[in-house]
Amino acid sequence: MSKPDLAVCLFRQGFSCSQAVAAAFAPDLGLDRDTALRVSQPFGGGIARRADWCGALTGAFLVIGLKYGRVRAEDAAARDRTYALVNEFIGRFTARTGHVKCLDLLGCDIGTPEGMKQAEARKLHQTKCEDFVRDAAALLEELL
Repeated sequence: MSKPDLAVCLFRQGFSCSQAVAAAFAPDLGLDRDTALRVSQPFGGGIARRADWCGALTGAFLVIGLKYGRVRAEDAAARDRTYALVNEFIGRFTARTGHVKCLDLLGCDIGTPEGMKQAEARKLHQTKCEDFVRDAAALLEELL
């Protein structure tokens, strides 16, 4: 199964967007699935359902960090490469979607009861969020 398909499958199982993206890539990067799911949980719904940065993006940032992040404070090259890849990812995701924040991507604030009702009524998780998860995972495959 491709990484984008796996990420969407995880999302459809009920995991958040950030969890779906991070867990799809984690085993290849030395992180077990359960740990990936735990560490990425806070970023779902635009960071703890605040409708801020899309969890598909923040899950991707975790993956980029796992692959390229520095482990020695003096390793400026690893830091710079990680930042460059994150910025490249943001640019490509924005080119596809137009935005990076859940509020803008979905057109409602899922951090409020009213916004969550709108999202559910409009089936945004199925009609938009799945695409964001798939796009994030596909972009990661291209960048990694």
